[in-house]
Amino acid sequence: MDVQHETLAHYFLQGDEHGAAEYIKTLLEKHPRAYLYEDIITPAMYYIGELWERNEISVADEHLATAICDFVLSKLDSETGTVSRKHQKNFKAMLFGVEEEQHYIGLKMVADTFKDHGWRVRYLGPALPLEHSFTQIEKYRPDVIGISAALPYRLKTIKKLLERFSQFDWNPLIMIGGRIVKKYDLKEFESDQVMVVKDLDHLKRWFNEGREETINETS
Repeated sequence: MDVQHETLAHYFLQGDEHGAAEYIKTLLEKHPRAYLYEDIITPAMYYIGELWERNEISVADEHLATAICDFVLSKLDSETGTVSRKHQKNFKAMLFGVEEEQHYIGLKMVADTFKDHGWRVRYLGPALPLEHSFTQIEKYRPDVIGISAALPYRLKTIKKLLERFSQFDWNPLIMIGGRIVKKYDLKEFESDQVMVVKDLDHLKRWFNEGREETINETS
């Protein structure tokens, strides 16, 4: 059984920045960064979340693991970003976690994926208040608005956001992602303007093939 994500999770939970960074460096010698995000780092953080849900680790442990993961992602971006970015396009994306949503590691990986495909990205982090998100979006006028949530009681907030986003006159594509889309069926939210993104592989297919292809594959 592949336990690479559990090994990485152990480094995160131990607060071992150096060990985690070196382990990631070793994996990068064998795998592309996209594989690392989707098949190693994301499962590692889900595994840590499951340990917390089973009361096998504390909230403090989870926060420590998140901080170390954040450090590793930032280090990875600084060391590989400048050489791996494709020619920058005029497309713009704005990404944030919905109001009161504290999870953000997946969102950082999504932001990095957009950058890798040449997009201009504004990453606003987690827990962005509703009115602040509207103000920022109207100023930036992005082609894609990406929102992330982990827990089911964020659905009410997502509905409010979608209602407001539908009023923007330039019709941006709205992407909904985060742990919530893995645990719950959000097809009711999908429309010509709203896309539920199941994981980073799904996002990459959208970049490469367009939305029609991803709809046909996942319907």
